[in-house]
Amino acid sequence: MSDAASPERAEFEVVFDGGSLNNPGRGYGSYRLRGPGGESRIKRLSFGDGVTNNEAEYRALIHALEDLLEELARQGRAAESVRLVIRGDSQLVLNQVAGRWKVTRPNLAPLNQRARELVGRFGQVELLWHPRLHSVQVLGH
Repeated sequence: MSDAASPERAEFEVVFDGGSLNNPGRGYGSYRLRGPGGESRIKRLSFGDGVTNNEAEYRALIHALEDLLEELARQGRAAESVRLVIRGDSQLVLNQVAGRWKVTRPNLAPLNQRARELVGRFGQVELLWHPRLHSVQVLGH
């Protein structure tokens, strides 16, 4: 459906965060998906050992985007018709996914490629940084 046929895109929001105990170490992450009606859910993730903080951040974002795409498919809603706001406290991930910063670490290149491919499926995307405290308030870690 084009913008001309639809006066407003449905807006969804992803808040993501990830980290690693001992960096690298046991990776963890979480995300919140919120739909246009305000309904939301939080998902907690575990990534195993040998994961860096930045890898965990990317993985949390990728899981969130894949989850949202699956949810949209269940609803029969095209991702192209969605406005997506992505919020996180990782300037590195947000700026690399936006294409403003280069990916210099080989371990992050495939994660960046996957995240960019997923982001590209949505009609309109805004990537917004927020302070760590906001991630803690929303996600609890």
